[in-house]
Amino acid sequence: MTATGAHQDGTGTTTRTWLWWERRRSAALDMGLALLSTLECVGEGARTAERIGIPISLGILFGLLAGPVLVLRRRWPIAVVLVSIAVTPLEMGYLLTIVGLYTLAASEVPRRIIATLAGMSLTATLIISFVRLHQDVQSAELVAGSIWYVPVIAAMVSAAITLPPVLLGLYIGARRRLMESLRERADSLEQELSLLADRAEQRAEWARTEERTRIAREMHDVVAHRVSLMVVHAAALQAVALKDPPKAVKNAALVGDMGRQALTELREMLGVLRTGDGGPRSAASVPLAAVGAAAAAAAAAAAVQDGPSLADVEDLVEQSRQTGMVVELAVQGETREYAPEIEQTAFRVVQEALTNVHKHAAGAKVMVRLAHRDAEVAMQVENGAPDAAGTAPGAALPSGGNGLVGMRERVLALGGVFVSGPTDTGGFRVSAVLPHRDGPGG
Repeated sequence: MTATGAHQDGTGTTTRTWLWWERRRSAALDMGLALLSTLECVGEGARTAERIGIPISLGILFGLLAGPVLVLRRRWPIAVVLVSIAVTPLEMGYLLTIVGLYTLAASEVPRRIIATLAGMSLTATLIISFVRLHQDVQSAELVAGSIWYVPVIAAMVSAAITLPPVLLGLYIGARRRLMESLRERADSLEQELSLLADRAEQRAEWARTEERTRIAREMHDVVAHRVSLMVVHAAALQAVALKDPPKAVKNAALVGDMGRQALTELREMLGVLRTGDGGPRSAASVPLAAVGAAAAAAAAAAAVQDGPSLADVEDLVEQSRQTGMVVELAVQGETREYAPEIEQTAFRVVQEALTNVHKHAAGAKVMVRLAHRDAEVAMQVENGAPDAAGTAPGAALPSGGNGLVGMRERVLALGGVFVSGPTDTGGFRVSAVLPHRDGPGG
């Protein structure tokens, strides 16, 4: 049974002491009230005993037994009120009655019990007040007065003793429950905000990871393809430098052009990473909520910038032909424009597949197929078995093993299908299908 003051764990100093008190101040207050109640009960008991003709010591004994009960008001408020009702005929325990009713009304006791005990206390006080006033009126020989004088005064006295503490206790109890509800709601809101902050941080970290992965994939595709072609041309340049100077000059020019193209594409991608305000900012100065937005903005900027498309596949094939590779390009269906991300992904798949041929199947014949269908665009790059005789000296290219992984991630991110693997003739095939919606904007 929760009594007055038990709700205040979260306010003030909450130094736990002993028994049912949670603060020393509460214990001191109850003991002080109990002492005052004892003094009052002892005094009233002595006067009542003298008036009715019983030993004064007996009245004092009743006062000593009833007064200290007030110290139990927080633990057993019902017992305190019952004791106050029991000693009402002895005309003692007024402080016990007032404080007991207040504590009872402010506690978590059911309302029907509060109403019952308050009604019993009101009735007992009314009866004793009526009897005592009637005796006083008769002793003062005021019988000729109004017959309503005694009942009205008795009712006023009993109501003044009983109703104010009950009403005040009900108000304090309701206010306390409201504050407790608000406190719980505030705690719940704080937990929700903390959870939202954790989720926002997780989403920001996920956005940063996704952006790093995307940038790494783009840089891998650009650098791997351009540098692979440069290495092949450099090897060919080394092989024909003395035998065919004009061809060596042509290969050197191609190497220069490809190097400049690689640098241009790298600058475009690195420009996405730069801040829009033109000044560097530390990671600590960037708000957490802005991290995800920054990553999304970077992705959007990369999407809208002038990037490769399916229209550039023919130039891509021509670059590989210039290295001496035999590449055939077949296009099926009506050529149309697709969303930028589909165009770039399709181009990167073909580019990376050709790069892998340069790395692992130099001299092999390559077939590039593009198919424009109603709801999808398909691409396939298939090479035959590598021809060791066609490999230029010094053209061996390192492999990081990330090409196929990057292609698969790109295609699956757009809801497509990616398949790769060796062919029965000893070659290798890379196939991808990308779904699309009508219109260049997707």
